[in-house]
Amino acid sequence: MIKNVVITGGTGLVGKALTNLLLSNGYEVFVLTRNQKQATQKNNYSFWDVENEIIDEQIIKTADYIVHLAGDGIADKRWTSSRKISILESRTKPLELIFKVLKNNSNQLKALISASGVGYYGAITSDKVFIEEDVAASDFLGKTCVAWEKEVDKFNELGIRTVKLRTGIVLAKEGGVLPKMTLPFKYSFGSVLGSGKQYMPWISLTDLCQAYLFAIENNQLFGAYNTAVEDDTNNASFSKSVARVLNKRIFLPNVPTFVLKILLGEMAGIILNGSRVSNSKIKAEGFQFLHEDLDKCLEQELVE
Repeated sequence: MIKNVVITGGTGLVGKALTNLLLSNGYEVFVLTRNQKQATQKNNYSFWDVENEIIDEQIIKTADYIVHLAGDGIADKRWTSSRKISILESRTKPLELIFKVLKNNSNQLKALISASGVGYYGAITSDKVFIEEDVAASDFLGKTCVAWEKEVDKFNELGIRTVKLRTGIVLAKEGGVLPKMTLPFKYSFGSVLGSGKQYMPWISLTDLCQAYLFAIENNQLFGAYNTAVEDDTNNASFSKSVARVLNKRIFLPNVPTFVLKILLGEMAGIILNGSRVSNSKIKAEGFQFLHEDLDKCLEQELVE
């Protein structure tokens, strides 16, 4: 029997790639979109409006799995007070609406798999390798991830299995942050940011999509899992890898910390800080990363 997967945030980088992967594996996919034009033009798209609680309840009630990817981009805009609220509520409010539908109607949902972030552990740089059981940070991203995951955990009250994938930087040539990060290097203006010692947990788009499929198909998965390569990549080594793959040299000095703080405000913290995370938990469940060598991953994503 064909199983249905509903994806929130399905029009984004990860959502599009995951949709293709699921379809190729025999799943039927429905994407919830805020774009009414898309909803009318594509058969597998359904319009929803979280603020006004507009949603196709039938799609939710007949879903076998829901993958929650919706959320405003963390680094898309400067962190004003209103932007922070938007970042948080764009992740939690959709879950509140879906929970309401499921609570008030009979359904067949087997699991809810949600995105989360390694920002759970905070924008700090340390030698500690964080595991899923570590306490969340008290900064903005830490608090956001906690609130986000709490909304996911509410589905356990309905007897629904929940999985939270705490993701690092997603590397993909099609979009996301990688093209923005590497553009200066292509024109020989790339340089290390701040001290360069801040760790950068990363994962290829291919591996991340496989992780979502793995979470769908393995009933034993439950709770939070770090989904990032466990290595010692920091901004300095990442910059050197990008330059090496693009056959460029880094000749400019490090971008000073104070400059990034002036340009980005509080958001600079996520660029100037970063810690390592352990992926032992998801590996122990049998998940295998296809891309764990940064140079090889970048060669695949950057070299045409």
